[in-house]
Amino acid sequence: MPFSLHFSPTPLITAPSPLSKPFFLVPYYHTLHAPKSPLCSSREHALTHQGKQEAFDRRPEDSQTLPLGLRKDAMPSHVAVIMDGNRRWARLRDLPVRSGYEAGVESLRKIVEICCKWGIKVLSVFAFSSDNWFRPKVEVEFLMSLFERGMQEDTGIFFRENIRISVIGDLTKLPKALQELMVNLEEATKNNARFQLIVAVSYSGHYDVVQACQRLALKAKCGLIEPSDINVSLMEQELETNCTEFPHPDLLIRTSGEFRISNFMLWQLAYTELFFAQSLWPDFGEAEFLKALLAFQQRQRRYGV
Repeated sequence: MPFSLHFSPTPLITAPSPLSKPFFLVPYYHTLHAPKSPLCSSREHALTHQGKQEAFDRRPEDSQTLPLGLRKDAMPSHVAVIMDGNRRWARLRDLPVRSGYEAGVESLRKIVEICCKWGIKVLSVFAFSSDNWFRPKVEVEFLMSLFERGMQEDTGIFFRENIRISVIGDLTKLPKALQELMVNLEEATKNNARFQLIVAVSYSGHYDVVQACQRLALKAKCGLIEPSDINVSLMEQELETNCTEFPHPDLLIRTSGEFRISNFMLWQLAYTELFFAQSLWPDFGEAEFLKALLAFQQRQRRYGV
């Protein structure tokens, strides 16, 4: 489900905030071609943060502090999460829906921080599905504004924490200003290597497969490939998850007690281990995440063999 923050306005990229400041998790998009703002893509900005990133990289390995029972050699490289239950969480407390989304942000911040500490390389989150466009217009506009304000606030945190941000989905449906901010963040964080956050926005598994097929069909039409050349490898090169070294999630977590994958990463989840948590997403924290990881490490992955 969607997430964002609301803070007082600040420049698009600011000096990194204290380590205690929460994460805002924002996307970038690897195929969208929008104008890039000098605030995000200038060489001066990269140089400003270079020393801070190098200092961060010299810190001891956080993954040495794994909880008892969790094995470093069996940690998933890529975890995907369907963050379900934000609105139900708010309604159960007689709060406005926006309060559920804001509470969900806090859970996402915690999980990102834990992933960094425990050595997980990639986290993909289903933030806004293609079907979410059919929700009330006021709710959708509110969510888009939260994305934009959050991006403008917390870009600096990704440099200090050495986090790369990616976005997958049909971003052409987003407001133009938001599209540009996403592209700028992609450019600004593309060399960050400690951890990658992939945010699915205006995304569906059906969309991903169809757009990959369309790209391959166009290449065949232009004579770049033969139809007989098309195989699994070529297909995966065209999927949205070609932005990461680990395109197939090892573990999928869905919260809120629902037992379905809701059109998320249909191709990529072929051999993924599934974990369904009863907690609503705003209540999902370290204890629940640890339970999911321990369950994952107890399974034998056979990949169809």
